[in-house]
Amino acid sequence: MLWLKALHLIFMVTWFAGLFYLPRLFVYHAMSDDAISNERFKVMERKLYFGIMTPGMVATWLFGLWMLHSYAWAAYAGSGWLHVKLALLLVLVAYHILCGVWLQAFKQDRNTHSHVYYRWMNEVPVLFLVAIVILAVVRPF
Repeated sequence: MLWLKALHLIFMVTWFAGLFYLPRLFVYHAMSDDAISNERFKVMERKLYFGIMTPGMVATWLFGLWMLHSYAWAAYAGSGWLHVKLALLLVLVAYHILCGVWLQAFKQDRNTHSHVYYRWMNEVPVLFLVAIVILAVVRPF
């Protein structure tokens, strides 16, 4: 079970690294005004989203659900913290998908948001990380 937990945490860190970095790339991309930078950001964003973030998300869910199935669900099914954590994770998946929508907008040169918007959106994963870690470690309910 410790191997599952370790793999779950490793891929969670990978996923969050991408969730922190991709909106930062969007900040710089929204500020760029030359074709070379624009194309470079498109490549970086695509590789980050499809090569690191999405596999990290899938593996995080895979190992998390495996742990739930193996031992945690029976022990924590009645615990409110687990239900809140899972709900936050579903919202985080929606944020991940939203990042993919922004990625497509940049890919098609149809971005409508300013760099300030992406600076604010860059903070969203921090809030999720804090809440999810507190729920998983402290288990307040």
